[in-house]
Amino acid sequence: MQTTDIGNKEEGKVWHRKPTPSNTGIMVTVIRSAAAYQSKTVRFLHVTFDTTGDSFLAGDHHGNIYVLDITRNRFRLVQKTGQACTALAFNLRRTTEFLVALADYSIKCFDKDTKQLVSWMRGHEGAVSSVSVHGSGRYAISTSADTAQLWDLDTFQRKRKLNVRQSVGIQRVFFLPLGNTILSCFNDDSIFAWESDTLFCKYQLPVPDEGPRIHYKAFAVTRDGKILAAGGRSNLLHLWCLDTRQLLRVVQMPPKVRTVRQLEFLPDSFDGGASQTLGVLSQDGVMRFINIQTCKLLFNIGSHDDAITSATVSPNGRHIVTIMDNGSLNIYSVQCLTQDYNKPPPSLVKVVSGGECSALTMKVKSEGVQRPAKNSGRRVKTKVLRPPAVPMTEDKENELPDGLNKKRLVTLLKAFGEYPAKYRMFVWRSLLRLPENHAAFSSLTDKGLHSAYLSIQERYPIKSQKLQRGLQRVLSALAHWAAIFGETDYLPLMAFPFVKLFQNNPLLCFEVVATTIVNWCQHWFEYFPNPPLNVLSMAENVLAHHDKELLQHLIDCGVTSQLYVWPLLETLFSEYFFHHRNNLDISSVIKETYRLMESTPADIHPRNMLDDFQPLTRGQYPVFNKYPTYIVEYQSQERERIRQQEVDYLRERQAVQELRAKAVQRQAEDEAWYTQQEILQQAEEKRRDILQQEESKLAEQRTRLTAMKRELKVKELQLMDAARRRFLKQQQDQRLTELHRLDEQIQRKMNTRDQETAAAVQDIQVRQMELEAQRRLFEQVSDCPHHNNNVQRPAPETNTISSFTLYSVQHEVKTPHVIGHFNAVQLQYERERLTSSPSQVLEECLAEAGQLGVDTEWQAEVMRRLDQEDAARDRHYHHLAGLHRETLTKEQQLVNIMEDVEGQRVDDVEEGIYSRGTEGRRDDVEEGIYSRVLWCLVFSVSLDRGRGELDCRERELMQNIRELRQKLAARAKNSNVSQ
Repeated sequence: MQTTDIGNKEEGKVWHRKPTPSNTGIMVTVIRSAAAYQSKTVRFLHVTFDTTGDSFLAGDHHGNIYVLDITRNRFRLVQKTGQACTALAFNLRRTTEFLVALADYSIKCFDKDTKQLVSWMRGHEGAVSSVSVHGSGRYAISTSADTAQLWDLDTFQRKRKLNVRQSVGIQRVFFLPLGNTILSCFNDDSIFAWESDTLFCKYQLPVPDEGPRIHYKAFAVTRDGKILAAGGRSNLLHLWCLDTRQLLRVVQMPPKVRTVRQLEFLPDSFDGGASQTLGVLSQDGVMRFINIQTCKLLFNIGSHDDAITSATVSPNGRHIVTIMDNGSLNIYSVQCLTQDYNKPPPSLVKVVSGGECSALTMKVKSEGVQRPAKNSGRRVKTKVLRPPAVPMTEDKENELPDGLNKKRLVTLLKAFGEYPAKYRMFVWRSLLRLPENHAAFSSLTDKGLHSAYLSIQERYPIKSQKLQRGLQRVLSALAHWAAIFGETDYLPLMAFPFVKLFQNNPLLCFEVVATTIVNWCQHWFEYFPNPPLNVLSMAENVLAHHDKELLQHLIDCGVTSQLYVWPLLETLFSEYFFHHRNNLDISSVIKETYRLMESTPADIHPRNMLDDFQPLTRGQYPVFNKYPTYIVEYQSQERERIRQQEVDYLRERQAVQELRAKAVQRQAEDEAWYTQQEILQQAEEKRRDILQQEESKLAEQRTRLTAMKRELKVKELQLMDAARRRFLKQQQDQRLTELHRLDEQIQRKMNTRDQETAAAVQDIQVRQMELEAQRRLFEQVSDCPHHNNNVQRPAPETNTISSFTLYSVQHEVKTPHVIGHFNAVQLQYERERLTSSPSQVLEECLAEAGQLGVDTEWQAEVMRRLDQEDAARDRHYHHLAGLHRETLTKEQQLVNIMEDVEGQRVDDVEEGIYSRGTEGRRDDVEEGIYSRVLWCLVFSVSLDRGRGELDCRERELMQNIRELRQKLAARAKNSNVSQ
């Protein structure tokens, strides 16, 4: 057995080597694995064949639709719907189109060649379970649990819709082959046949009264549309003959079968459409094929381990495609499955037909056919009756259909007064030899309801709607058969007992009534529209024969036979019986009737019931014309004229009533309009009052809200003022801290400057003392000229003293003990020098005097520059002090201005004055405040910058002093070297 995985391929081969079916008949198994998981398969859901039977459609769970061509060994992906399909069907007129019922309750039509969407049909409110296409391809029926809809496939528009009560759901609705009949099957096992063009109910199959209820779930029809197979939650199958509307037989499947899921007829090329092989798929996943005539089990497919979910048989009967429980497809060859039993069949035992379903029941077994066991355990002896060599004419006349004999039945009727209830319908149907002309009856019912009985429910109201419709249908058929029956007033009374008796079979009811009229009421219409005087005269003759006094009494009283005979005859002695309780014994009445008939002379009593019986002909009903035609035609014309006048009158009355109704409606509308206007006016006034109240409430709320806003604003301003004050205090503290820090820095620098100035003054004083000492020494030397020649120049000592002097000046000798030590050393040096040569001393004194002059000039210049710097620094300090005072003054003014502005804002909030001019003035004030604050900040920055410049200038001055000292020392050194 081959297995083909189509996967995600869009086309390919169905099998890769020529299939050789085994005993199981499987040609190939087709699976579709998922793209992501090779071990996981995508389930196939539905399969349907085309008209040729060579290719079929298969839809999977992901909404992919494939076409598999068995003859060409090709498969092709034709559509991706994106959702799971619930039913598939080919369009029989346009072979490239197919219908798909989807999970969103819609039906789409696609073209398998172009892969284009042709149409989209919506209308169902539940999942579509099946789609059936008419043989012409023009119509399609889609079925769901609550409705069935008829579609026109030329326009793809919905033509009709069948709705049912929720308590009675729909099982299936489908077209019958080779006809225009729609068969509808419901959950209550009722089956109706409808005309597809007019949707007129043609007939209803009778529901079996006896035996267990099957609960139909599965249905199948042969290709010729004559046999219907039905099964359900039982192992019994019902085979119906749709021509006779009768149950042919009941087939009992093996005990393993508990529920029938699907039924499929297996067609044969040589059976003419009357398929004899039926496939039965049961709950165990096995599909068993049986012969419906012999009830022999032919073959089966599937098993408990490899169960079948659904199956489809090709129209040519060559292949069977099944969807397995694992989601794969199995393609079977019917030729391989049937090769074992396609042999000359042995002699078969035919089924004896009977009136009971139990007598029609046959059991299916694999080894053959077994009849049902008899109820009684006794063995029934069979007596063989051999016919005489030459048949007699009387025997031919007494022979009835189905092996019955009229003479024996009459004997039984006379003996027992009635037939057994179980066989009564069957016996009378045989006695009356009903032809069951379905085609002729259908032609009569297709004409619709007769105009004479459109409103019969008004004259003869019946509680049961079913009986009402049945009576109306039978009377309309009789009126279409013969025109006089549309003019006969008592016909409903005469036909009603038969309608009640045959309420499930209108055909039999019609033929029984027609047979009764043709054989026993044919002379009732000779005096139409009067009662049948001939029949009434016969009744008077019979009464005169048995009771002349009574007849004479009735004549004397003026009571005619039209009063005491005709009401009984026109209802066939049934009307009073059905409407009143009867306590007499009907058998006694019948016996007395027979006695009176036997004692009545033959020339005055009516003929025997079954003498000269004329049954209805098969094929077409006889023409009934035993009535005055001209009277009937005249009455028909008059009735039609009256009916037309009545229609015109009703139309005019309807028009007048419509005008009156429109006038009344217009008056009512006017009154309603005025009333509505008054109501609206009152409502408007009421709403105006409500609006005023709401406006006053809103004003109060606004006032309260304004007060609350004012309070919140005041609190907000207070909080802002407190925050501002804290901020200003913090800023003021910070500025005071900075000012203190600046004052400390200025004081420190001033102290440093004073110290440096004091040190410089001390150095200058020391230098002045040195110069004064040298001057005095020079004066002393100049006063003693005789020592000049003996004095030698102490160059090293002088250089040492000058170096020491320079060192002292450069290192800023400041302490008094250093100066005292310096004076002592200088005096000692002067004493030593005086004791030396006078000339040398003189030269040294002159040199020192010159050097002192130079030093004095430099010192004078230094002192002058120091004075200038002191004066500039004093001016700068005075300027800084002025700036500081101005800063304090402006800060105090700024604080005062901000306090004035905040006070003005609080006053404006309390008084509710928020005008544009006030806002402009507030903006101007705030702009002035911001400009002054900015100026203060700039002033602070400039003050800081001035302080920084002062520090820089102080550093530059000190640097200049140091450079000047270095220059003086260097010049003194250079002058000493040059000397």
